[in-house]
Amino acid sequence: MQVEIATLTRQGGRDYNEDCVGQQHDDRYLVCLVADGAGGHGGGDVAAAIVRDSLLEGFFAAPGTSDELLRRLVLQANRRVVERQQAGGRLAQMRSTVVLAVLDLLEDRMRWVHSGDSRAYLFRGGAVVARTSDHSLVQQMVDSGMLGDEQARLHPQRNVLLSALGAAGNQLEISVSEPMRLQPGDAVLLCSDGVWEVLGDEGVADALQAAGSARQWAAAIDHTVAGCGKPGQDNYSAFLLWVHAESDAPTQLL
Repeated sequence: MQVEIATLTRQGGRDYNEDCVGQQHDDRYLVCLVADGAGGHGGGDVAAAIVRDSLLEGFFAAPGTSDELLRRLVLQANRRVVERQQAGGRLAQMRSTVVLAVLDLLEDRMRWVHSGDSRAYLFRGGAVVARTSDHSLVQQMVDSGMLGDEQARLHPQRNVLLSALGAAGNQLEISVSEPMRLQPGDAVLLCSDGVWEVLGDEGVADALQAAGSARQWAAAIDHTVAGCGKPGQDNYSAFLLWVHAESDAPTQLL
């Protein structure tokens, strides 16, 4: 198995970009993530960068894919954000959501972990076969049958989060997926809410259907989200992966 990757991060209609993407790999593992900072006045970009650096550093200090390890990595990143909040000023209220995927390139398996409403999707045959569930008020309403997914995407309280890094540890919700076997042709998307709130699951799938590579998929998402832009449009970021068989893999792969 080989994996093609592409990244996308845009300021949108905001004064600065508080999202960040990150990735690192060795001979066995590829780790990629999207972090979506919040807090205003630039604090969110600091929180997102702390989360990115902490997760990548922590993972490759002791690699693995156990539930315990992935949860511990997120808790450690949360502690680092909380520690930096003590500097006060623009950093005092900073927060960040995060979604991180770990691909085991030897076992052809993937797990992801997330906190907040940054999402991960696994597509197979152009259809969603796995997706994270947001830690948000509207997701609770969806789970209880009060709203449908499309209603939730447009709900005025869609940005009310129940969990984000930068909170007290006992207030942090962390979800870890089961291991997922990857197959040639699979496509994986990690994204901030600036992507999925505009496109919805159907729009993300439509962009995938029109693409033949991770780069083309990223370009299609970028074009569509930018075309829906309006004053004050949220930052939007994505990390995209396309799984290829060894026999038909392009040259620019891991």
